[in-house]
Amino acid sequence: MALVIIVWIFLLDEFTCTIYLLSDRKSVMDIAIGTSLDRIIIICYFALVMGFGAYFGRYSKTTTDYFFGGRRFAWWLISISIVATGVGSHSFLKYSTKAYQYGLSSTMTYMNDWFFVPLFMFGWLPIIYYMRIKSIPEYFERRFNSKARYLATILTLIFMIGYIAIQFLTLATALYKIFGIPLMATVVLIAIATTIYMHFGGQTSVIFTDLIQGFILIFAGMLLFYLGIQFLGDQTPYTGLRAFWMNLSPIEKLPLAHFNRPPDFNFVGIFWQDGIAGSVGFLFLNQGLIMRFMAARSVNDGRKAVAFNTLVILPISAIVVSNAGWIGRAITNALPGTLPVDMAANDVFVAVTNIVSSPGVFGFIIAALCAALMSTADTLVNASSAIIVNDIYKPLSKKKHSDTEQLHFARWTSLGVKVIAVIMVPFFNSFDSIYEANGWFHSTFTPPLAVGVFLGIFWKRFTTPAIIATFVGGSFLMILGQFYPELISPFAHGIELRPDKGYSYIGALYNIFVCASVGIIVTLFTKPDSDKKLKGLTIFDAPKLKEIYKGSQPNEALGKSVKVGWKMIENDQDTMQFSKNDMKKMKANPGDFLYIQDARWWLGGLKSAHSVYGKPHNEDGVVYINASHLDHGQFLEGLQLKAEKEM
Repeated sequence: MALVIIVWIFLLDEFTCTIYLLSDRKSVMDIAIGTSLDRIIIICYFALVMGFGAYFGRYSKTTTDYFFGGRRFAWWLISISIVATGVGSHSFLKYSTKAYQYGLSSTMTYMNDWFFVPLFMFGWLPIIYYMRIKSIPEYFERRFNSKARYLATILTLIFMIGYIAIQFLTLATALYKIFGIPLMATVVLIAIATTIYMHFGGQTSVIFTDLIQGFILIFAGMLLFYLGIQFLGDQTPYTGLRAFWMNLSPIEKLPLAHFNRPPDFNFVGIFWQDGIAGSVGFLFLNQGLIMRFMAARSVNDGRKAVAFNTLVILPISAIVVSNAGWIGRAITNALPGTLPVDMAANDVFVAVTNIVSSPGVFGFIIAALCAALMSTADTLVNASSAIIVNDIYKPLSKKKHSDTEQLHFARWTSLGVKVIAVIMVPFFNSFDSIYEANGWFHSTFTPPLAVGVFLGIFWKRFTTPAIIATFVGGSFLMILGQFYPELISPFAHGIELRPDKGYSYIGALYNIFVCASVGIIVTLFTKPDSDKKLKGLTIFDAPKLKEIYKGSQPNEALGKSVKVGWKMIENDQDTMQFSKNDMKKMKANPGDFLYIQDARWWLGGLKSAHSVYGKPHNEDGVVYINASHLDHGQFLEGLQLKAEKEM
């Protein structure tokens, strides 16, 4: 705990020294940015999203609904909504910055999750789903002990809330010049806007707003690329893609940066910071992403979403978030003076968009940036609230609270999270660019948790004393590295040490090394936990997870889905009753798990419920449900339902 306080003292010291920078950033340009039409479009977009998200609050009846969406949604809905979570507003600004400075090599930081994806799909995802783990800290308690959970809670909350602060800063950086409002006032207004629909809707609001915003993000990003190419074609001798390609220098066309130079963007530093620490942090530690997959109707649907996102969405997203920088570099090469020479790094996206788009279109693309911010921030806020409720409020509360009371507390907690995030914004604004702020944040706060969860899942011998030592001892050595960069030098691969800024990214390698070393050494000198305690919590129990989840042997027989009408019965049990013939078609037995949903596939599972097969009856084409099922599934009278056996 003392080490965490030291970290916060360091952050607050930086906050005090840099708050004045909020009003001293260089302007994007000395000309007006956007028109009244653009401002109207942006404001209307905010209003539309707030109303849309608040509407879906009607489906958040319990904390399970609020945080996990009732575990009901189809893979395609999860997959598209992940786009908006992964492509944050900081993605547009930070990747545009590096794309403008270094060209196509900016994409190398965005397409480096693939080698961890199988470990997530077949290791981490089934563990958290089948073991009903509600948060990252909860896993640490069940795998280790309550002290590990306490430390993990602190580290995870700092990680999540800091990420929210970066999102707020990013969008405010784009909007405050457009509306002529001070930066911090813009940050506060953004926080209020995201609060309105998050306060009532929870995870269901997050998923459905992110579904719409995911499409908007991809379309707007590709539209910007098209407009940029069209602009270059009108202003240069070339046409089409040649107008873009021929105005990049050979070095700007390279897919990878130089191995160890320059200090602020090199292959080896980005690999360890983004490819290792960042990827493990995103896939294994991002509570918001975990909750998105926990909202899937099944593990198989979660896996489909991961595969589709990795193979299809990520390559498209890499183009979407970087192309403003590529276009800006091509414009600068072909038309010197079009963009300011002294343009601030964070201003590249807005400046390029302002040049290549017309009034109205500019407002739409900036609205897409708003979509990116709101989608990522809503996920992170909901996740932070889940951690506070599940890992602080419930364990420490002396009396048992009803689910309604917990839901009320969760909604107000999300407001507190945003207040803290707003306070942290000035610290991140002190970095040269949002890219470097995000890189430092990832490499500093991810390693202890990344090492802990990774060794916990994939190394059965990893012990409870070792995880405590990783959190405490590893954090201490990381802090030493912040104050004494010479400790990082042996890991630097020849990267130049900047006296005033230290090592931008390679510090991630040092941090991972010291945390892993402490954990491994302590493990080898301590007694491992019993197999009984570890049941279902490591990759070695993967074949048993379905049985643990169901409480009996799963029914793996492949049956068909059936469409049925429904009738209400008085029944307090969590069972649904089908006819003998319908159960035969589904190859289901009493006690098996089932999933039932509105037969309209395009709802993606919004109106659905999980249950258990009860005693069969003789009325074919009809399922008997109780009031609880009806309330949870929001089934409409007269509409068909589609049911299928799960296990």
